[in-house]
Amino acid sequence: MSHPDCRLNLRPLGTPRGVSSVVGPHGVGASPGDKKAKNKSVRGKKKSIFETYMSKEDVSEGLKRGTLIQGVLRINPKKFHEAFIPSPDGDRDIFIDGVVARNRALNGDLVVVKLLPEEQWKVIKPESNDKETEGTDELDLPEEPFGSHLPQQSVKGYNDSPDVIIEAQFDDSDSEGGHGNTQNVLVDGVKKLSVCVHDKGKEDGDAPITKEESPSMPQDTRAFSEKSLQRSAKVVYILDKKHSRAATGFLKLLADKNSDLFRKYALFSPSDHRVPRIYVPLKDCPQDFVTRPKDYANTLFICRIVDWKQDSSFALGQLAKSLGQAGEIEPETEGILTEYGVDFSEFSSEVLDCLPQRLPWTIPPEEFSKRRDLRKDCIFTIDPSTARDLDDALSCKALADGNFEVGVHIADVSYFVPEGSPLDKVAAERATSVYLVQKFKDGQSEQSQDSGYPGEKRAQVVGDYKRLLVWVLITKWWALPGPLRRLQPAHRPEAHAASCNLGLRLMILGEWFGRTIIRSCTKLSYEHAQSMIESPTQKIPEEELPPISPEHSSEEVHQAVLNLHGIAKQLRQQRFVDGALRLDQLKLAFTLDHETGLPQGCHIYEYRDSNKLVEEFMLLANMAVAHRTHRAFPERALLRRHPPPQTKMLNDLMEFCDQMGLPMDFSSAGALNKSLNKTFGDDKYSLARKEVLTNMCSRPMQMALYFCSGVLQDQAQFRHYALNVPLYTHFTSPIRRFADVLVHRLLAATLGYRELPDLEPDALQKQADHCNDRRMASKRVQELSTGLFFAILVKESGPLESEAMVLGVLNQAFDVLVLRYGVQKRIYCNALPLRSHHFQRVGKKPELTLVWEPEDLEQEPVQQVIGIFSLVDVVLRAETTALKYSAILKRPGSEGLLGPQDEEEA
Repeated sequence: MSHPDCRLNLRPLGTPRGVSSVVGPHGVGASPGDKKAKNKSVRGKKKSIFETYMSKEDVSEGLKRGTLIQGVLRINPKKFHEAFIPSPDGDRDIFIDGVVARNRALNGDLVVVKLLPEEQWKVIKPESNDKETEGTDELDLPEEPFGSHLPQQSVKGYNDSPDVIIEAQFDDSDSEGGHGNTQNVLVDGVKKLSVCVHDKGKEDGDAPITKEESPSMPQDTRAFSEKSLQRSAKVVYILDKKHSRAATGFLKLLADKNSDLFRKYALFSPSDHRVPRIYVPLKDCPQDFVTRPKDYANTLFICRIVDWKQDSSFALGQLAKSLGQAGEIEPETEGILTEYGVDFSEFSSEVLDCLPQRLPWTIPPEEFSKRRDLRKDCIFTIDPSTARDLDDALSCKALADGNFEVGVHIADVSYFVPEGSPLDKVAAERATSVYLVQKFKDGQSEQSQDSGYPGEKRAQVVGDYKRLLVWVLITKWWALPGPLRRLQPAHRPEAHAASCNLGLRLMILGEWFGRTIIRSCTKLSYEHAQSMIESPTQKIPEEELPPISPEHSSEEVHQAVLNLHGIAKQLRQQRFVDGALRLDQLKLAFTLDHETGLPQGCHIYEYRDSNKLVEEFMLLANMAVAHRTHRAFPERALLRRHPPPQTKMLNDLMEFCDQMGLPMDFSSAGALNKSLNKTFGDDKYSLARKEVLTNMCSRPMQMALYFCSGVLQDQAQFRHYALNVPLYTHFTSPIRRFADVLVHRLLAATLGYRELPDLEPDALQKQADHCNDRRMASKRVQELSTGLFFAILVKESGPLESEAMVLGVLNQAFDVLVLRYGVQKRIYCNALPLRSHHFQRVGKKPELTLVWEPEDLEQEPVQQVIGIFSLVDVVLRAETTALKYSAILKRPGSEGLLGPQDEEEA
């Protein structure tokens, strides 16, 4: 089928974006009641606003020839007319200017773009910062931020921080290395703690915007001619509509009461300005909406886009449901889940029928002959105190020859999820559990929670320490005391060096994978394990510990924890010697009112040795399984790779550090890790600077991705940048992640327990892509849930005071990281009682000089200099708009948190 070549006469740069009539925060084009537009449609066919999409054949050919480029669309949440896709060469993002050029694609869609002629490329002013040329959207954020952790319902791994900002920080004990920015992405849209913040104007959109309000950061020294243009493009095809096409928002009557549209449609105005306004049939609306529209002014609705025609600036939609009052936890949460396509419906009877029906469930007798019986071993779990996902356990047995046998025991969830069953299909579709501040939405049946096998009441299966079916990785460790040199391979040909320079000398003598039956002897919390680590020679009183099965003593468990801790410390030390990267981020934990569910307070979660203990062995197991499955099935292994940082953004950060006099080495993950730990001291000011720079370093980081080994030809691309290892996968959290279930099936095939799953590499890659998509959505939902609760906390308990550190200086504003809460906010000079303010550069460093109006007429004005890394006092204060809050700078010398500023800052 041929398509006419509808070439768009794109406007010159600087003229209004979109079509000619109305330009608003939700879209462009004729207003719904525009009579002229209506008359035009009567006289003849409406003029197209958007181009016709190219044919699949032309798109395929263009991608092969390189005349077209594909990428994930990121729309700036604060300047909705700006969109970007990543450049394939890792250079500056490709710019997509305006709603028309975006051609009905929504945020997160996989699109194909065609570059515009060079004369239509974006002109970058020499005084502007390159960060204005990069998208500031949630998909820019490195994966994966930490979701909030609740005292009432903890998630495995909220306490298990990873090593860099790229992996599993919100829910994984087997974290790969960090993942970032949940805490700097709170309620006002996604903001990255970067070299500077790109959006101009106030976050709620009501602040004046000036040409000078560009982030003032050290400039690139390359020639202007090399960087004066940014490649610009238009969308010609949507390969995959990743956006759910659902939005939360508000209903309004159309402006023109005399139009035909008024009698048929209402206008849906999405809360997310990146989604167009939507016509919804009045028959979908409440019966009295037309006569009493003000009654619904604060009611949140969910609407789904069903069509968006070429000749309309507005989409057509269907009103799904009324959620409730805006600003309340449950309506806002349901809206978040729906917008990001999280299926939180009840499981069907067909799915539940796949689970064992007789409860309490017992292990079938035939399984005892197929599995190694470890029920007599001292095996225990270490989790958050209220965790629901108890899918991993540990053991450490001291052998007679002085060596140790360590077991990593992972719930055999695949035993309960038959391949091809309705349960398997729904688990594959949901792909991951989603953790909210107040609850979690399960990716698999809740009956398969906790230890990976079903039971209507978890107390029946976990509280009584029933027998569990698990996978186990048992490693035998050779441990010698003292500062001995590592033995050469000739002396121990079977040994793998595992560490180290100090303390115990560790070598892995061998490993065994297999299916087992265990009986967990106790359920330790991280706090229990931490108290054991901190009291190595003292017996922990029994009343301070959970019940322990009579076959084992508290002393036995205590010693096993100490042995595991000693080994984990050595593993961790060697990982960083070998070049791993960790980007620690501030992580919020909330306390909630048991009756109202409202947040009562929050604090930064402390990541301690007990968390690190679990993390090390989860990482070890994941790496071991990755090597095992890839060795057996080099074309069919499901692995997880982490690409290096984005080149352009990393170069910008390197230049910034150089101009700020920070001796940072970005040549490798390990070099960056060493720089972060060596550059800063231990005083309060240095630690705050490290926190700011750590957040800046997160921005160039790319997402970690599942992939099928048979799809990527270059094995160098298999590497995990943050962990600095050649192969990695996810194996240790099968209750929460369907990817782990797939890996379990592959591992079973390598050991002869079953046939290789009937998935060709392309099909496995498709499943990997889906897991990546759902994992990203889960991450984003968790960020928004954290932001929702923090905004409510500010509203209910504020104003909140905190120290903050400046991370970007603009002409009339500056950005701060609020250290007590880990949120980033912009502070505007025109919102402060200033007599004047002045921007200048001292060398290459930007500074704002603030002159405060004296509180007393007899006093002299107080002058305050704001520069990058300045330490200031701020107040977070709720605004009248629902769930909005702003940051206000405290007057120097007023009673507050810091008193005199740090001498080092002065």
